[in-house]
Amino acid sequence: MGPQQDRSAAKPYANGTAATAPGSGRKENKVVRYKECQRNHAASIGGHAVDGCREFMASGAEGTAAALLCAACACHRSFHRREVEAECDCSSDNSGVAR
Repeated sequence: MGPQQDRSAAKPYANGTAATAPGSGRKENKVVRYKECQRNHAASIGGHAVDGCREFMASGAEGTAAALLCAACACHRSFHRREVEAECDCSSDNSGVAR
């Protein structure tokens, strides 16, 4: 068997967002966005050419295989640059408040 994976980690969804695992006690939500396509279409001839796709758009409903293909360039989501943005829910945080 392979190495153990952390199953409590946030799982990305096809729409570009991720949610924290329920009951994990974390207050931080991470938003994952897939930006420009980095697939090299000229790799077979020794060159470098990208298609110019600026952002991943899922071509199917969430949970289907089509959700992993880009509607604009037809590449798999893994070819698109991944950006992770952390959003902090600090509304219940009392640290740094003088009483």
